[in-house]
Amino acid sequence: MRERITLACTECKQRNYVSTKNKKKTTERLELKKYCKFCKTHTVHRETR
Repeated sequence: MRERITLACTECKQRNYVSTKNKKKTTERLELKKYCKFCKTHTVHRETR
């Protein structure tokens, strides 16, 4: 049962990426270091609600 999540940049708050995760196995918010085209650097992206 994978659900679709949106990842937002922690620096500029732009929603840049869409991914999926298993909500039963991973209950906490997902954090990944990805490239932000607005900041033009690699920043931490956090799952939004």
